[in-house]
Amino acid sequence: MRKYLWTLVLLPDLLFAQRINRQALVERHSVITTQMDTLASVSVGNGRFAFTVDATGLQTFPAYYAQGVPLGTQSEWGWHSFPNPDKYKLEESLKPYPQQGRQVTYAVQKGSTAREKAVIDFVRQNPHRLQLSNLGLVLLKKDGSEARPSDLTGIRQELNMWTGAIKSHFELEGTPVEVLTYGHQSKDAVAAQIKSPLFAQKRLRIRLRFPYPTNQFVDAGAYYEQSTKHTSRIVTKSGNSALLEHKLDQDQYFVHLNWNGQATLQSAQSHEFLLTSTEPTLTLSALFSPKKAQVPTFAETQTSSRNGWKSFWTSGAAIDFSETTDPRAKELERRIILSQYLTKINCAQSMPPQETGLTYNSWYGKPHLEMHWWHGVHFALWGRTELMERSLAWYRKTVNQAKAIAVRQGYKGIRWPKMTDREGNETPSSVGAFLIWQQPHFIYLAELGYRDKANAKVLKKYADLVEATADFMASYATLEGNRYVLGKGLIPAQECFHQEETFNPTFELTYWRWALETAQQWRERQKLGRKKEWDDVLQKLSPLPQKDGVYLATESAPDSYTNPNWMTDHPAVLGALGVMPQQTGMDSTIMHRTLDLIWEKWNWDHTWG
Repeated sequence: MRKYLWTLVLLPDLLFAQRINRQALVERHSVITTQMDTLASVSVGNGRFAFTVDATGLQTFPAYYAQGVPLGTQSEWGWHSFPNPDKYKLEESLKPYPQQGRQVTYAVQKGSTAREKAVIDFVRQNPHRLQLSNLGLVLLKKDGSEARPSDLTGIRQELNMWTGAIKSHFELEGTPVEVLTYGHQSKDAVAAQIKSPLFAQKRLRIRLRFPYPTNQFVDAGAYYEQSTKHTSRIVTKSGNSALLEHKLDQDQYFVHLNWNGQATLQSAQSHEFLLTSTEPTLTLSALFSPKKAQVPTFAETQTSSRNGWKSFWTSGAAIDFSETTDPRAKELERRIILSQYLTKINCAQSMPPQETGLTYNSWYGKPHLEMHWWHGVHFALWGRTELMERSLAWYRKTVNQAKAIAVRQGYKGIRWPKMTDREGNETPSSVGAFLIWQQPHFIYLAELGYRDKANAKVLKKYADLVEATADFMASYATLEGNRYVLGKGLIPAQECFHQEETFNPTFELTYWRWALETAQQWRERQKLGRKKEWDDVLQKLSPLPQKDGVYLATESAPDSYTNPNWMTDHPAVLGALGVMPQQTGMDSTIMHRTLDLIWEKWNWDHTWG
């Protein structure tokens, strides 16, 4: 009876509650640019492919934008490796470190000979993600010279995240140009509609150019040297379509072009192709693929973008702050919408994304598994678990590589690497090799997948990997006296600490406890008994280190808040009650004091995350 009384009490509020106008919510945060701003690039994409443009709506000025947010064209499949005639191998980067009474080998960046240094450089740089092309405009001034960014006036560009459309307007010497850009939501394709009197004046063409990989930490996709080390050609050309091929050593891919009306495609300079038309409007589609495929038309890509983004925004959760009087609400709402758009483009792929997604090509394009939590969990928390789960299958594909690391180091189960290539092979790193906070991520992500559906199918899908991940975690903890310790021989999420002396970081201790307990729950859900060795670690795991009423970054750093060296980098201690839910051993009052101290004393000019 009480339940029904409460229903009557709440009924007036339920009757007058209004559904969120999701289109209005998204569109009031459309991104508008009115100048050639190298930090204001915008992208279209689908999670597996992204295309980033400048204020012209295409990739017209890649060199100009190279030091800002580069104009990239990236995919999950687009990778390349330089030849390896000297047969460099990862094993040559392995160095032994004394841990737990034995020598444990790690792939690090410490080379003493010329060959060791060359090995480390090669393995870190290969394979690297490719910038697939520059697809932009050639704009000619009245004197015949090519226009520069400063020659464009009347710029107004708008990204409508509800439809995925980028609408760009600018003028060259008083003549307008209109560009409408879309990204296909199920194919690695981009399409644009370009309108301008400049076509008839023979002062506007479309240019597709293939850059060469830089082999650098960041590849902005604007390197045009080494033209003899790769090849590009028109494979076929018929009517309103063409197939282009780009080959780099043993790797190749294709660009399929489709356009409307009368236009001519020709080879120009090395690795450069020009599409010329004299009609007032030209629509162009480009599909990027490792093999030959059918390119969608502009209309098909437009429809795919509109339908795909509408489906995205009308699924899952939404928050509307339009009636909120707090002056911070509008900015918070804007950040929520933009973040959801960007993570859908950059992080919804079949492997963990690189740290900078598909917008910016950093760290040679390689995934960093400690960042997968940040890239993926939000999908599940907003009710879009299927987008998060796209990348979980990658762990299954790379489990043998992860198991090999654990076997080599003398641990049970599987040890997930930190910096890896697309095949799951680890990359030498004097910091990354010693990180451990990526290890529980798989359990966290799998648990979100289970909570979404809570059925036996999800358990069967991930249970063996959850088990093997926990096996490593339990075997990694060292029994010292009557307690288990994490380290020495690790670098915590706050990477300024040194592996030789660091042990028991607060965040990692908290994460270890949560993940091992969650792995036990997975066994119980399958009607299996709890693992005794996991429970032994749980019962004896070191308490969270504290001093003077606050949590320390690590037990090995009692000077966490008096030594300036330790008040930089990630303030990761806060993740123990932020990333992690409150659990046994966590005192929220102590953590609030810790937050207040960090807020007051931290060196925020040298902080990440």
